[in-house]
Amino acid sequence: MNLKTLSLLVVMASFLAGAFISVLDPTQVNWSWFAPVLMLGVVALFVYRKAHHVEARASHRLSGNIQILQNSLANILENLEILNRDSDNLPVYEARFEIDRRLRADLNNFANARESMKHVFGMQHYADVMSAFAAGERYINRVWSASTDGYVDEVRSYLERATQQFREAGLLFAQFQQRYETTLSPV
Repeated sequence: MNLKTLSLLVVMASFLAGAFISVLDPTQVNWSWFAPVLMLGVVALFVYRKAHHVEARASHRLSGNIQILQNSLANILENLEILNRDSDNLPVYEARFEIDRRLRADLNNFANARESMKHVFGMQHYADVMSAFAAGERYINRVWSASTDGYVDEVRSYLERATQQFREAGLLFAQFQQRYETTLSPV
């Protein structure tokens, strides 16, 4: 069992113990028992957050996640371009199924690995990429809804908008990744 798991278990146990201690006497909390349990929970929470931060900044994890992010963005953009190119032949009620089939896995992979961008690129660059990504994701959701409702023109319009947003996210990601790799390479 690693430190992160152990500290999370201690946080949960101290919460449950604190809840139990606070209801033993309905009129008064026994602070001599409650305060140490509360402090133990706070310390365990601090240890958990520290272990999570160390784990998130591990170089092998960061490099693996950056690769996942790059591949996911490329796959999303490629699949959106395919959907756009074939949008005239795509039955409107089938668009949502195509979105699920082609995009769901890569959207989930990107979402699971996105925190690594903060550590590698910095908060502002993370926000720039995520802003474009989130806009594209909202447009994909709009396509899915329009497909369910049968709005042909809206499906085509928002597919194009989603493609533009993911293109922007991909360009920003590549630009920041290139800057990062340039700073790592010896001069």
